[in-house]
Amino acid sequence: MTLHAELAAELADRDARGLRRRRRLLASPQRAHVAVDGRDYLAFCSNDYLGLAADPRLIAAARAGADLYGVGAGASHLVLGHGTAHHRLEEALAGFVGLPRALLFSTGYMANMGVISALAGRGDALFADRLNHASLNDAALLSRAAFRRYPHNDLAALERLLAATPARRRLVIVDAVFSMDGDIAAVPALLDLCARHDAYLLIDDAHGFGVLGAQGRGTPAHFGLASERLIYMATLGKAAGVSGAFVAGSETLIESLLQNARTYIYTTATPPLLAHALLTSLQIIQQEEWRRERLRELIRRLKQGLQDAPWRLLPSDTPIQPLLVGGNAEALALSARLAAQGLLVPAIRPPTVPQGTARLRISLSADHAMEDVDRLVAALREPA
Repeated sequence: MTLHAELAAELADRDARGLRRRRRLLASPQRAHVAVDGRDYLAFCSNDYLGLAADPRLIAAARAGADLYGVGAGASHLVLGHGTAHHRLEEALAGFVGLPRALLFSTGYMANMGVISALAGRGDALFADRLNHASLNDAALLSRAAFRRYPHNDLAALERLLAATPARRRLVIVDAVFSMDGDIAAVPALLDLCARHDAYLLIDDAHGFGVLGAQGRGTPAHFGLASERLIYMATLGKAAGVSGAFVAGSETLIESLLQNARTYIYTTATPPLLAHALLTSLQIIQQEEWRRERLRELIRRLKQGLQDAPWRLLPSDTPIQPLLVGGNAEALALSARLAAQGLLVPAIRPPTVPQGTARLRISLSADHAMEDVDRLVAALREPA
């Protein structure tokens, strides 16, 4: 077969198994109520947990940043792309999460790639939760370190792996909040294991930053943790409402990443106007506790409404509320039924989640009203 014939056959197979992904066209700002594919919807799709993506103050800050710094950075950070806005944001982020220093990356994917490839290689060992985000897994594979995965949240299995490794350098990598399940990693126990087995812990707090902890300072603050063994990564395009990511840790760690993280060194810096807007976002995250309170109320309302529904909500106390359906076709059909009623809730299928666990991933935002959740609950409880 030719390459194109093989690709066509693979696409047909995806269709037959209900696994083909399709994009929708968003024609409005990212809000709870959106215009998509020529129609208005109430959306439960976004990771804009605090409802900041279309906040007028961030829009004004981005405009002001463009006036101050222009649009493109024009160069990599280590040539001439590292501007005042980037520097101020790094200092603010480090202070916000209570660590000595922070380093900006263009995306969370690039941050994980950069950190893991800079810290681990041949002769080293990486240990990963089986439900980790794809970026952590891909980075581990590319690092050429030994890569060991343990069952989800099975710390006994992780300890056996740590105890058995002869590796020179050991790094445990884990989602702080698991993106498709919404549960929170046992970070205190993970840090304890790392201390006992001379390992370091990289947590990907993409879905915890801004949401968990006092003033939204993230998962370590949620648990009251501080440790030199902790390497902290968080993204800035979810709760923070803008774009990018950062890694925070000790002065030595961050300087080493600046020298060695290829996804930082060999790419153009993010537009400085985004860093300028993120300074405003960070202030809002810190000051407006009502946004996290609203999320907690919405989570309670959804759980109460779906207590005896035909499908089971997985245990989660975060804005990620997965409704377990099971089969791919069934999850797609349920998502389509909701869409026909003006409700957008994505169907998540393998390989993003394990076989047989297709689900609707309900994402809540501070931009949602209680009535929005009630509307979703009513639609889910209607007979098929």
